Amino acid sequence: MDLFESIREGHRRRAQPLAARMRPRNLAEFVGQEHFIGPGKLLRRMLEADRLASLIFYGPPGTGKTALAQVIAHHTKSRFRPLNAVAAGIKEVRDILTTARTDLETNGERTILFLDEIHRFNRSQQDVLLPDVEEGIILLIGATTQNPYFAINTPLLSRSHIFTFEAHTREQIRMLLERAIREPQRGLGHLPIEADSDALDFLAELCDGDARRALTALEVGVLSARERPIRFTLEVAQDSIQKKIQSFDPTGDTHYDLASALIKSLRGSDPDAGIYWLARMLEAGEEPRFIIRRMVIFASEDIGNADPRALMLATSALQAIEFIGLPEAQLTLAHLATYLATAPKSNAATLAIAAARKDVRDGRTLPVPAHLRDSHYAGAESFGHGTGYQYAHNYDGGFVDQAYMTEDRRYYEPTDRGYEATIRQRLEQYRARLAEAKRGVQQAPPPIVPPQSARESESAPE
Repeated sequence: MDLFESIREGHRRRAQPLAARMRPRNLAEFVGQEHFIGPGKLLRRMLEADRLASLIFYGPPGTGKTALAQVIAHHTKSRFRPLNAVAAGIKEVRDILTTARTDLETNGERTILFLDEIHRFNRSQQDVLLPDVEEGIILLIGATTQNPYFAINTPLLSRSHIFTFEAHTREQIRMLLERAIREPQRGLGHLPIEADSDALDFLAELCDGDARRALTALEVGVLSARERPIRFTLEVAQDSIQKKIQSFDPTGDTHYDLASALIKSLRGSDPDAGIYWLARMLEAGEEPRFIIRRMVIFASEDIGNADPRALMLATSALQAIEFIGLPEAQLTLAHLATYLATAPKSNAATLAIAAARKDVRDGRTLPVPAHLRDSHYAGAESFGHGTGYQYAHNYDGGFVDQAYMTEDRRYYEPTDRGYEATIRQRLEQYRARLAEAKRGVQQAPPPIVPPQSARESESAPE
């Protein structure tokens, strides 16, 4: 590097924010993602064997996707060519591919194409990469915050390894902040800083696992200080970072992940977890109608007859939310969430309708017994329709020993939880008597189209 290049490099470095300057230079400096880059893990083994394939880095912002791509380029002694899919087009990609082929063929130098926000490329743009990725002309590293199984072409996915980045832990963020304070050249170590422990803990908590956000707040607090030595206190930290922004996309992973967490917490009878995930959805701007629809479904799917009031409360909450709206609707949603979480659970009705529909789809169709068929039209009696039907209300207890199917099939099996325990006890008595009645039922003949379709009065009970 000549003198002028050194000067230019110095200017670029001074213009970089702290988070960019503190990016790791090698694997030893990289923090986090031990589940795939730690000793003995897949990506570390691929690097040690020098057998890298194309990679897809998937995870939230500030978790080290770009940093790790640069570390890999340095480790493999490859040329690093970054592109952002928002600004780049096919022309820029083709130019890099052409140069990469020339470099590989002439001097054996490999090229890493780091494509940030790769999900922004449409399918035809992604297809341009396929031939050179498959031939090994370039090593593609794509970074995305969107689920790659939805955002990236299947052919490109099949040629790549997907690595999921997790948000940094509080301890890892704290480690990065302390490293930046100590580092004299790339960090803030050339300044006299006295950082309070609670201030660093505050940033580690509020940044939500985003290292870039924590380092930016540290830099703002330190560089805006006037006194010497610099006191980085809790108050300074609070003034140096904006209110936490919830990561949320109403059509993306977070939308469905939060909804899934809410429902599974309610199903698990944990009102505290249910309230937390509800709060996350509300803070992120989720539409209350979406939330209440899921809760209405839950009331039947997961509670059912164990507490029949759950569905009534859910539908009442739906009406209330339409009437009052936010912010007061949060009270109604919290009311309902805590009730559903603590209600006895049963999916017996859910299993019953699923099993019955499967039988209808896959099994032999049962004919309607003659005594249950419609008899409210002229000529029905001549077919024997309705003959022998016994009106249950005319018998003691509102129950009569009468068969309602031509085969003995069981779909609804009540649990012994909540009100369904009462239903189970009653149903066992009914089924014992119905089983006796079914033994005498004969298969009804196929229905015959009557000569006259006009219906008579339906005043008689069916």
